[in-house]
Amino acid sequence: MTTSSSRPTVLVTTPLLPSLQVAVERDFIVLKLWEASDRNALLAEHATAVRAVVTTSFVGADAALIAALPALEIIASFGVGYDSIDIAAAQAHGVAVTNTPGVLCDGVADCALALLLAVSHRICEADRFVRAGRWPQQGFGLGRSPAGKTCGIVGMGGIGRAVATRAAAFGMRIAYQGPRRKADLDYAYHADLADLAAASDYLVLALPGGAETRHTVDATVLAALGAQGVLINVARGSVVDEAALVAALQQGVIAGAGLDVFEDEPNVPAALLGMDNVVLLPHIGSATEETRQAMGELTFANLTAWAQRQTLLTRVV
Repeated sequence: MTTSSSRPTVLVTTPLLPSLQVAVERDFIVLKLWEASDRNALLAEHATAVRAVVTTSFVGADAALIAALPALEIIASFGVGYDSIDIAAAQAHGVAVTNTPGVLCDGVADCALALLLAVSHRICEADRFVRAGRWPQQGFGLGRSPAGKTCGIVGMGGIGRAVATRAAAFGMRIAYQGPRRKADLDYAYHADLADLAAASDYLVLALPGGAETRHTVDATVLAALGAQGVLINVARGSVVDEAALVAALQQGVIAGAGLDVFEDEPNVPAALLGMDNVVLLPHIGSATEETRQAMGELTFANLTAWAQRQTLLTRVV
């Protein structure tokens, strides 16, 4: 891409997908922040050289990091969520931010439906039942079919739409809530989240994380979802009041939950670990080889476009 003498210096905050790491190290001068014994010393030494940061949605880039790099021009993030990046600080310093939307919609939507089906058919509970040797002594019991039920989707962006397509294929009715009605969709729209919850059998969360959506799903919404309702979260742990969710499950306010994300990852509330009506995943919504490869390619394409002074493909700000 460029000669060795003109390669821009890039700060990488955390180990990347191997193919992305190789590509970045091939075309740029790379500083590995996670290997530094003294992070502040590394930043101080290279502050005026670093023009780009490559990070992930799990690690992000805070205001202190952005302020420490006066020559910074771009933060290229591997992931669709950017709540871990201080967008206001980036804007204040004139730093562009890119993410990887679109390419992970199908993978995350698949995960959402897997959770929905696992809770409905008690898949994980049944697996434990068989492994414990209990099948010869007793029958397992019944699950519930999602067919004919209403799947309420919070956040009808790319992931929400992909969830809707999949849920409809299982014979579910679709309803949704978001900041505004989507003119191209015929699904039932609810402006109020509690209203959507009350109309839903399954409430699937696909909204962005961040301060504006923190604890969007609270005790009131869970009560509206009701004793037969199931919560599915493939968004961010922060969008759910986790203490309220634990209480709702313990008290039978809702029937169950399928969770790929948590408020304090990787820490999961101990109370959830013993609940048979809850399926727990370690934030693997986009964790397929195909999805991660596409995310890596898009991250690198944004970085390359920046280096070549071309239009960024998926610019957030």
